[in-house]
Amino acid sequence: MHLRHALTLPLLTLMASAAAFAQMPSASTTPINASEQAAVIATLEQQLKSQYVFPDVAASTSTALSARLAHGDYRDATTTAAFARKLSEDLSSIGNDKHLAVKFAPDLPSPPQNDGKGGSDEDAAREMEQMVAQMRTASARESYGINRVQWLPGGVSYIDLRKFGHPEIVGAAYDGAMSLVAGTKALVLDLRQNKGGEPDGVAYLISHFFAVGDARHLNDFYVRADGDTHQFWTIPSATPRFAGPIYVLTSRQTASGAEECAYDLKTQKRATLVGETTMGAANPGGWMPLGHGFMAFIPVARAINPITNANWEHVGVAPDVAVPAGSAMKTAYLAILDGLLKNSKDPDEQAGLKNILADVQSGKFQLPDNYSSH
Repeated sequence: MHLRHALTLPLLTLMASAAAFAQMPSASTTPINASEQAAVIATLEQQLKSQYVFPDVAASTSTALSARLAHGDYRDATTTAAFARKLSEDLSSIGNDKHLAVKFAPDLPSPPQNDGKGGSDEDAAREMEQMVAQMRTASARESYGINRVQWLPGGVSYIDLRKFGHPEIVGAAYDGAMSLVAGTKALVLDLRQNKGGEPDGVAYLISHFFAVGDARHLNDFYVRADGDTHQFWTIPSATPRFAGPIYVLTSRQTASGAEECAYDLKTQKRATLVGETTMGAANPGGWMPLGHGFMAFIPVARAINPITNANWEHVGVAPDVAVPAGSAMKTAYLAILDGLLKNSKDPDEQAGLKNILADVQSGKFQLPDNYSSH
């Protein structure tokens, strides 16, 4: 899905999971009164009923929120930060959806709205350009989500990717990272601290892992707003291509678009997953205004894998090799080295691989591993 499509469906994105946003600390101590709380919840219920991908869940969640408001459950949430946190907790538990969340962000622009009045198309286009420019700047400051690219002894490469962006913004960076590892024999893709991102970015990265001309149908999204199913395939322009073995590291923090990446590679039998079962947040959506400075992340679509006809919502993506996330890098690297050793016919290469294996097993070699469970 291209950038212009992803921003009009609306803001269809596999961004960081709502659970992660809900846990972000806030310095806001702005007070909020009961009437403002009621207004925010009323708008939230309207957004759920009109946008949420599962209408029946939207209805039951709205009813439950109204009941909690009437019961006085938000009486003690007297600041905007506390109210957003409480609403996020309730949404996640009532709707059983880890993408659902509310945040107080009065300084963030709302998605462009076309109200049908004269000049609205031009205004919306201008606002969209500003939003894209902000996305480009933010992505560049975060190194396009690429935390580390490194060669390891034995001809193994390592990429630590923390976020997926739109190809129009991050594509050149992904191409550059893959160029750096093109000559290696195997790749470790670390998604343990990746909270997600854009579905077209996921497809663009995965495209590097199949031969030119090998078109793969990776994933679909059914979008409630238009009733259409949007397909995602490998992208021919993504280069260079990497043909070696791929090991993907996962954790309980691996969420949303990162889960899709792991799921797609697993169902396409293109990678070995090592680590923990992922978070289980599959339904993509976007941030929608609630008034009074609040926004809600509401899933507007559901993923449908063309191979399994299912997705990872609630259940997560199970690894092929289950180990604690903190041990995943060492486990994957040892498995790769062992495989290279078994396939090697060169005595000198075999001796070198045995030395590397011994150093890794003993802890003498320091792995490029800064994984944190927090």
